[in-house]
Amino acid sequence: MKEINITRFFQTAKDEIPQAKDIIDRVYAALTDQGYNPVNQIVGYIMSGDPTYITSHNGARSLIMKVERDEILEVLLQNYIDTNFKDGSNK
Repeated sequence: MKEINITRFFQTAKDEIPQAKDIIDRVYAALTDQGYNPVNQIVGYIMSGDPTYITSHNGARSLIMKVERDEILEVLLQNYIDTNFKDGSNK
């Protein structure tokens, strides 16, 4: 009881949360593995929020629910812009 007034500090290991791009890549691969059209399935998920659009194969459904839908949309749109407007003009 001699150290009851001492504040103790401890650190826990941080859960590493994959980036949205990595999650999209893994979900795309899982959907493709299962024979689904990944574009249709991901769009269905983004529009409805219903996780059953995403297969549970390889943990894809759990993964996609770790990131907000608007963040997924932001990553997809940024990739489109980077691909199509590299020099500031449309191809």
